Amino acid sequence: MTALKKYAKLECPGLWRASPGDQRRDVIVSLGEASLVLSDSRSETPLAHWSLPAVRRRNPGTIPAVFSPDIDAAETLELNEPAMIEALETVQHSLRRGRQGLLRLRVVLSLGIPAFLLLFFAFSLPDAVIRHASSVLPQAKRAEIDQVILADLRREGYEICAAPAGLRALNRLQERLLGPRAPRIAVLGEGALSGGLALPGGTILLAQSAIDNHDTPEIAAGHILAARMQAETDAPLRAALQAAGLRAVVVLLTTGDLPEGALRGHGSTRLAAPTVTPDHDTLLARFEAAGVASTPFAYALDPSGESTLRLIEADPYRNASPPTLLSDGDWVSLQGVCGG
Repeated sequence: MTALKKYAKLECPGLWRASPGDQRRDVIVSLGEASLVLSDSRSETPLAHWSLPAVRRRNPGTIPAVFSPDIDAAETLELNEPAMIEALETVQHSLRRGRQGLLRLRVVLSLGIPAFLLLFFAFSLPDAVIRHASSVLPQAKRAEIDQVILADLRREGYEICAAPAGLRALNRLQERLLGPRAPRIAVLGEGALSGGLALPGGTILLAQSAIDNHDTPEIAAGHILAARMQAETDAPLRAALQAAGLRAVVVLLTTGDLPEGALRGHGSTRLAAPTVTPDHDTLLARFEAAGVASTPFAYALDPSGESTLRLIEADPYRNASPPTLLSDGDWVSLQGVCGG
């Protein structure tokens, strides 16, 4: 983000509360290119990653400034450092001021006159409009759509697990599998999901059952890798835009925002849809690159192994021990991420 250039590598202390019932914790707040990283002040262990476009200030004009990772989140962060407060507010001001102009410019430059013709014939060409929106929508806007879907899931009563020790272990597993700059992984409470699911902005939803019902983290890792492959396509975004409807997508293209309520219920609809397993050979390459054995995941999908035989026979660690995914202590902590 251009607005962040003068704040590169900015850090400051803060007070973080994971939920209203928890005690505040001393953290080090680090400003990244697209995220705010909260780390334990003593161990420097990452505790949370907040998407910058979604961060909201709860008490404008008041010090200490109180921020949340999105408008409906229970987490809070108190800051007294003027430079960090200025940086976060600069980001929000820049996004608000530039969102409409940049998106309109993108539409004009990419389509010009054909864009107006396309919108004119929108009712006869809805798929074309949705495909176009999927191709031009910037990552910051996709991340905002993820936050809207997560907030809607919370309103519908779904639990997004947030036990602090479990989140720290989840962050370590995420970095081990996908790298430090990967989008967020969110664990959904028991019964909400059976495996992994990618949202439009790359956020990965992981079922609690993928963690609680197994002795090792390989099954959870497999669902994360499979969902990550899904996230790298435009399919989750197209599904969201189709659910929003053509009128909402036209509003998005012309103003930069979806109408309020356009995605209401979409998250629960996606949770109820059957999970699609990616091509096994492609998935095997991801397992090998991540240093994960595929056999445990294969038997979790099909205890007989018949439909997942390729994942078993071509396991990159069939005759060797893979690198450790998590320490025993982290695995125990991750199993308690939903408060169990």
